[in-house]
Amino acid sequence: MYARSLLALSSFGPLLASAADCTREFLKETADNLLAAQEAGDPSLLKPVSDALVYHQNFAEAKVESGILSTAIKIEHSRHSLDTTQCATYTEIVSATGPTPYVIGTQMFFTDGAVSKIDTLVTTTGDWLFNATGTLYWASREDWGTIPEEERDSREVIQAAADAYLDIFSDKSVVVPWGYPCSRLEGGMYTGTGGPDDKCDVGIPSGVSLTNRRYVIDETVGAVSVFLSFAALPDSHEFRVEKGKLRYVHTITVMNTQGKSRGRRNVRSRLAQPPQ
Repeated sequence: MYARSLLALSSFGPLLASAADCTREFLKETADNLLAAQEAGDPSLLKPVSDALVYHQNFAEAKVESGILSTAIKIEHSRHSLDTTQCATYTEIVSATGPTPYVIGTQMFFTDGAVSKIDTLVTTTGDWLFNATGTLYWASREDWGTIPEEERDSREVIQAAADAYLDIFSDKSVVVPWGYPCSRLEGGMYTGTGGPDDKCDVGIPSGVSLTNRRYVIDETVGAVSVFLSFAALPDSHEFRVEKGKLRYVHTITVMNTQGKSRGRRNVRSRLAQPPQ
């Protein structure tokens, strides 16, 4: 089906031109196509897609035709990050009231004007602190809007803030640029009330390595999506950085993996440590 989709692009000159330049408009249009495909449960609506597409779901190789995109989902919240530098997108999706609740994070990477890699994390009941209703409530109240150009942080500053947060899980000497207020949405749990006293420097476990990091960065909204291995578990951490400081943190962690149950229990015990 994707070969037919790509052949059809010959009649859409402006779209191909945008893809070649990797503009925000092109990336948003393709990310919106992802939402349309997810709502319809029809992967063919995601285009343009490379014939050599690589698809991973919960960090395992899979077929896009039989993955989560083949399931129609009622989308009640979504948000894109658009990375024109490396030609990539990140999309957050929340479905709280459908037959099966989901919180999904998807990174897409482009080559030669088409989606060449999709990495998607799908969480549902049984995953770490999963509560789609709570996620929907808090995520829809946060401000991830465009930051004035003169106030934006560089890609390097945004990534460094994220890396500092992730590094402190294994090294408590790391200096993290905590913002105040800062709110963390973990599964469906929120570390505050959405008010001026919220803070994120609570409940951080020790002795956990967060490795294999892949980034999508959007300077216009101060956002960085990081897919990583949380010890043995597929994990997504997303951050909004304002004036070099952390403002929002969103996490989703897949517990329902095919890995060894002992490894999952070890990670659970570390995650359940009391606030530091």
